[in-house]
Amino acid sequence: MTYRIDGLQYANWSEKIFRQMREGGVDAVHVTIAYHENFRETVLNIEAWNRRFERFPDLIFQGRTGCDVRRAKAEGRTAIFFGFQNPSPIEDDIGLVEVLHTLGARFMQLSYNNQSLLATGCYEAEDPGLTRMGREVIEEMNRVGLVVDMSHSAERSTLEAIEHSARPIAITHANPAFWAPARRNKSDAVIRALAETGGMLGFSLYPHHLKDKGGCTLESFCEMVARSAEMVGAQSLGIGSDLCQDHPDSVVDWMRMGRWTKRVDYGEGSAAAPGFPDMPEWFADNRDFSNIEAGLRAVGFDQREVAGIMGENWLRFFDKNFGAAEEAGLRAAAE
Repeated sequence: MTYRIDGLQYANWSEKIFRQMREGGVDAVHVTIAYHENFRETVLNIEAWNRRFERFPDLIFQGRTGCDVRRAKAEGRTAIFFGFQNPSPIEDDIGLVEVLHTLGARFMQLSYNNQSLLATGCYEAEDPGLTRMGREVIEEMNRVGLVVDMSHSAERSTLEAIEHSARPIAITHANPAFWAPARRNKSDAVIRALAETGGMLGFSLYPHHLKDKGGCTLESFCEMVARSAEMVGAQSLGIGSDLCQDHPDSVVDWMRMGRWTKRVDYGEGSAAAPGFPDMPEWFADNRDFSNIEAGLRAVGFDQREVAGIMGENWLRFFDKNFGAAEEAGLRAAAE
């Protein structure tokens, strides 16, 4: 049995999208429920998801463990896992790490482009690495089973997070810089360190992270995946599409600017193209995951490797990293 798991999406959620997930056979999705929101605002976003779960129980439900992905596959539904693109939901209170994990959070980025209380974002000119609080929060995240995500973090901060974390971390949505040198994409050193410690890299379909942007071909994307596998092995690789479907361009302002600036920030866009970029024609929505599968086979991946990249690698990672540290230790001993 093969699984399809997407390591990151931030869509304008609707019944249409949930039905497309089912048409695409997507068993689980890590969804962004906070960019710059504080704790109370994040709770309101969780409430909104609770209403979606209540309204569309035949399509989606909240996922908390890897077993929920298997349940989703068996029941023909999609398991939804919560994550934050910024540590703002924990404010300056380390105790909120456990509270939010209890509410269902399973991933948290330590920074979103800028310097945070925990680490440095990839848009900062200087990267002093993890802060004192960052090291403490990583240890607490390790304890409860909240995965460290460094998708928007700078090089030194990312390498230090990989080193400091006692459990594998994730880069849920980014690509190798050797293929597309965007500020958000990752160096060979980061990718190797991530894989050597059991971490996961989710390949992004967001056009600013692609070679030739919206004009990127499926063959080019899959050849990049193949080159990454040659570097670190296929077992550390998955998909993290960063799909931002059906949002108005105004949402980009919240993503890029939040409340931290009064100026317009174009991110990896420009004044001439400030909004959401066009997706490549072979990946418009959740119904197109089969195109990626076919592309991976075409560049030489075997059936087992394709199944791993499309979801089974993420599932193995979920199994090992979403529970409390002592539970993970007991599982490891049993294995």
